[in-house]
Amino acid sequence: MKGRVHPMIDVDMIVRTLAPAVSELGLELYDVQVSGTGRARILRVMVDRDGGVDLEAIADATQAVSPLLDAPPLDAAISGPYALEVSSPGLERPLRTPAHFARAAGETITVKTDGRRVRGVVTAVDDAGFDLLLDDGSTERIAYDDVTQARTVFEWGGEQKHTKSKNAKNAKTQKEPVRR
Repeated sequence: MKGRVHPMIDVDMIVRTLAPAVSELGLELYDVQVSGTGRARILRVMVDRDGGVDLEAIADATQAVSPLLDAPPLDAAISGPYALEVSSPGLERPLRTPAHFARAAGETITVKTDGRRVRGVVTAVDDAGFDLLLDDGSTERIAYDDVTQARTVFEWGGEQKHTKSKNAKNAKTQKEPVRR
């Protein structure tokens, strides 16, 4: 899928290094994103678990990943200043990997492909892409390689597959100061 790789930063290496530490806390490393440049660069680490995450889980994850980011090999992979944000993926979570789309089966999502945005319910997922039941009743097959952006859609009053704990709504992000 497009948009996962940040120039000059190996996001997959970051994921491979951080995932075991996050897993030891009973959390899933949902995603890692790097955005911005120079002093405005942000490293977002999203963690989740069944039932959602609360502020304590976010704080524990921050304490677990921060030292790993300052030690080899990640200190060289993420050189220069950046702000670390550890958060839940939120109610309208980004969908970047086949596993994300599989977890969203049966949910309403919005997908942006080269200049076009569609909305529908994920009805089938495989290694190459997914099927989306559109509002007009038609089904569209979308390949992961064609997706530039996708996220779940939170609908008020509707049943959601991913329920959040009461504390998870209020405990979205914990930020650390900019690292130099």
